[in-house]
Amino acid sequence: MMMLGRVGWELPLASLVLAFALSLAIALVYNATYHGVGYVRSFGETLALAGIVSALVMLAVGDDIARGLGVVGALTLIRFRSNLKDTRDLIFVFTSLGVGIACGVQAFGVALVGTVVFSVSVALLALTRVVARPRFDAVLRLRGALGRTGEVELLKVLERHCRALALLEIRRDQGDTHEYAYQVQLARSSGAALVRDVESLPGVEDASMFTQDESLEM
Repeated sequence: MMMLGRVGWELPLASLVLAFALSLAIALVYNATYHGVGYVRSFGETLALAGIVSALVMLAVGDDIARGLGVVGALTLIRFRSNLKDTRDLIFVFTSLGVGIACGVQAFGVALVGTVVFSVSVALLALTRVVARPRFDAVLRLRGALGRTGEVELLKVLERHCRALALLEIRRDQGDTHEYAYQVQLARSSGAALVRDVESLPGVEDASMFTQDESLEM
């Protein structure tokens, strides 16, 4: 009887601990291979905790069909309003949930092998992407009436401060005023120096920069 009681709580504990460990590994892989701007710190925490939640649900349901139907019915009443703008983020969420489900049904080998294969695949794709294109680490937004001459001067400033840059959008505001958005990879100069030089250009009304070190969404 003591052995049964010990197994009764040790196996669920092992499932939850392994689910957290593997989900945390997935979150670390996500952080290490993230190449966008506007990184949200809480998303990594969500990935690490999602595995525990899915494992807990599977442990609670067990082989009881009635419980499983009850869980499905409860989930249909919940509306998730989190907006994932990148399909890559959605894949990481599903992977973390899948690992948790595997741990919840005590398929530990499947969970471990799946995490390793997924992580290696993500790393290979990330290396391919790094070789193929530059990594942007900030978004520069500015507003003003520059004209052709002003746009040429703006490009000179950007090329002086940035290793790489890409125009995201140009939007007309009022009259000759336009809003510009650039993805940039900063060189040795700081973002503050870039913003200061951009704001000093004739016709620029205001400028701001958002880096992936800040906890925000773009």
